Amino acid sequence: MNSKKQGLEQLKQVFGSQFSDHLSARKEHSCGESYVSDRLPDAVLMLDSTQAVAQAVSICSEFSIPIIAFGTGTSLEGQLVPIHGGLSIDLSGMNQMLEVNAEDFDVKVEAGVTREDLNYNLKNSGLFFPLDPGANASLGGMASTRASGTNAVRYGTMKEVVLGLTVVTPNGDVIHTGGRARKSAAGYDLTHLYVGAEGTLGIITELRLRVFPVPEQIRAAVCSFPSVSQAAQCVIECMQLAVPLARVELLNSCQMGACIKYSNLQGFTAQPTLFMEFHGSNTSVKEQVASVESVAKDHEGDDFRWAENLESRNELWTARHHAWFAGLALNPGANAISTDVCVPISKLALCIELAEAKAAELGFNCPLVGHVGDGNFHLIIPFYSDQPEQVKAAEELSHYLVKQALALSGTCTGEHGIGLRKKAYLLEEHGVHAVQTMGSIKRALDPKNIMNPGKIFDL
Repeated sequence: MNSKKQGLEQLKQVFGSQFSDHLSARKEHSCGESYVSDRLPDAVLMLDSTQAVAQAVSICSEFSIPIIAFGTGTSLEGQLVPIHGGLSIDLSGMNQMLEVNAEDFDVKVEAGVTREDLNYNLKNSGLFFPLDPGANASLGGMASTRASGTNAVRYGTMKEVVLGLTVVTPNGDVIHTGGRARKSAAGYDLTHLYVGAEGTLGIITELRLRVFPVPEQIRAAVCSFPSVSQAAQCVIECMQLAVPLARVELLNSCQMGACIKYSNLQGFTAQPTLFMEFHGSNTSVKEQVASVESVAKDHEGDDFRWAENLESRNELWTARHHAWFAGLALNPGANAISTDVCVPISKLALCIELAEAKAAELGFNCPLVGHVGDGNFHLIIPFYSDQPEQVKAAEELSHYLVKQALALSGTCTGEHGIGLRKKAYLLEEHGVHAVQTMGSIKRALDPKNIMNPGKIFDL
């Protein structure tokens, strides 16, 4: 019996019914969204405590078994693909709220708690957690990929809201990083070493997070424009005027048409459209609205369509959050690449124009949605995998967009992470010495290379 088989047999004996090597469980844990793979983990372990994770990791370390942490399975760049087999540790059972410190605006949660779970538990506290990637992702997964979402322009990304972590290291030790103090100069910043590490340095099992007071006034508006460029330019000018928008999302004509059909939106047209939300006091929201309406008119924007009560706001933002599925529904049975570039805000309109022009040149009508307040947008490239020329064209378009973003001083990924798909671009973006430094950190913390091996870069 080889070392891996011995280790898996020991895991089965220790964890009993929490261990599964059934084909259905292995398939379910073989990949996330937007990445097709025929690789399977050797087994799946369903765990519900930090101590259990530490025990499992200790056994895996002894037998050099690769480990992939699994939350809700919504990652987009192949982070969950078990390219070396191994063990998928499912943390969805770690779904407990551990602390709510309303006076200090922080909470402590287990890694399997989702963002919707967190906000449901906060609904009577006067607080909310603002980060909202399109999927109902687990908070451990969001930290691991340094996720953000529609509110990032005002409230930041996971990098800004994570105050501390509990992490199981590659040898099975448990460490606690950060704390409840709002600032500290005590030693290395281990918290932010693990945020964005995509599970390659350890497994996040608990998180301490910043939460925020629910604003006195929340107003949402929709405004259509003759062109994507005009809509993007409106956002750029609003940001340059320091208007504190809470959310501002751009949908192109294709994406807007898809959302209208998929979410049955009434009274909207398939034009480039901004979805906006304003937070603050009654007075400050009125000032924000007046400023944005003035800028929008300068760029031929239509009159604002308002959604002021909770039900109508939820309808709008639910339609926005379903944009990925709405885009896929335009091409039934197709696969898709979701691009994720981010550029300096002043370069946003140009980058979008280049993306749409190249898509048209290659014969694609691509949905586009963007968190444009921070220069981040996603072009959804649909393709049929049984049509080699279309697959080639989709890859060409994705490559072109990343190259243009890097040329404009941007990044190959604003929020989805590197995973498998963007490893080559990481080297181009940061240079060989920076990537070698990342590799040195990986080797020092995970000398057996068992934590999500093959992701972000190759050793």
